[in-house]
Amino acid sequence: MSDQLLWSIGLTLLLTGFALVFIATILLSVKGSRGKGKVKAGGIVIIGPVPIIFGTDKQTVKALLILSIVLVALLLIWLVFSQTLFR
Repeated sequence: MSDQLLWSIGLTLLLTGFALVFIATILLSVKGSRGKGKVKAGGIVIIGPVPIIFGTDKQTVKALLILSIVLVALLLIWLVFSQTLFR
């Protein structure tokens, strides 16, 4: 693949991610302001192979913990295979 195509795909994915986060934030704030539901939130910051997890309740933190373990495992698998394939 050409560098320009990869750059375009990466930029598109990045902008799509920002748009999804923005839309989700607005929808959650509208839902929370109506008083119809309880808003739960959480997040993961992955720095290298170390995930930092935060959340408002135990269920959210458990789900994010499982997600972070899967993401770090996929990252490590990808790194191992990319090193062996491109030697």
